[in-house]
Amino acid sequence: MPASEARAEDLAARLSALGLTTCVERNASYTSIEAELPEALPADSWREVLEVVAEADRFGLLASSLTGRTLWAAVHKAVPATGDVRGPGHQR
Repeated sequence: MPASEARAEDLAARLSALGLTTCVERNASYTSIEAELPEALPADSWREVLEVVAEADRFGLLASSLTGRTLWAAVHKAVPATGDVRGPGHQR
């Protein structure tokens, strides 16, 4: 298993251990983890959830009155070369 996939699985397992139901989806350039958040999540749980997703390459929260709150995190499959970190045209 590639390191990025193992990292994503670890994040999903840790979120599951905090009582969240997770969904892992593999895409061409990244693996995403989504978790539905309950309406009432204690402050201590929020802190623990944020500590987990902070280890992802990107994360966010989608909130809607129709679908509730979904926490997402993404782990990139490939690490960009040093010169490509800031995007095309912005290399040093």
